[in-house]
Amino acid sequence: MKSFKSQEEARAAGVYISKIRSFVKREGRLTDAQAKAIEGNWPSKGLSIKQGMLNFDQVFGRAAPTVLEIGFGMGKSFVEMTATAPQHNFIGIEVHRPGIGTCLADAEEAGVENLRVFEHDAVEVLAQSIADDSLHRLQLYFPDPWHKTRHHKRRIVQPGFVQNIRTKLAIGGTFHMATDWQQYAQHMMDVMTQADGFENTSSEGTNGYVARPDYRPITKFEVRGQKLGHGVWDLIFKRVS
Repeated sequence: MKSFKSQEEARAAGVYISKIRSFVKREGRLTDAQAKAIEGNWPSKGLSIKQGMLNFDQVFGRAAPTVLEIGFGMGKSFVEMTATAPQHNFIGIEVHRPGIGTCLADAEEAGVENLRVFEHDAVEVLAQSIADDSLHRLQLYFPDPWHKTRHHKRRIVQPGFVQNIRTKLAIGGTFHMATDWQQYAQHMMDVMTQADGFENTSSEGTNGYVARPDYRPITKFEVRGQKLGHGVWDLIFKRVS
């Protein structure tokens, strides 16, 4: 950024500074069913940062603990989780449009009403649409590990991102991460252990990791990986200040 101290200062001067993103947007071709699901369900289940800071009670028509998931993929596990926890509100963020279409189609078929989705960059959604101290839980499952050393800067779990999350969680709210890449699990653990305002919920003797909680459905991808001897690491940290 050289002569500019922030993105905001650069924009004010009319200079565009590219951002390091933690994802690569895969356009993909929408199937007719996915397109139909988006068209039919977006008015009731779609969210946009143009709406500004959200009032969850108004968005869902009720007061309930709200869970936000970043990067729900094709949405199968996200919809399953939503259907089995009707006492919670769920907001999902995804940039892959076919995944959004499949998620909305599955949600419609399951008859769930406590689900909303964004098609946008999660960092911008958090900044512009999610009020401070408002989330019961934030979920980040199997994010891109960016395993090459030169790409580690693209990993979404970084100190600055974690502190942004901290402000959005209510006191006592949790940040739940899961990955099948051991090196990324250790990276997450290192970042979270050093993060101000968080406490690890794991018990002693577990190396800081936790068993998969019942509310996180196990995916076909995980089952296949387990058969091949691959591990999965879950981390849950609670906001304490």
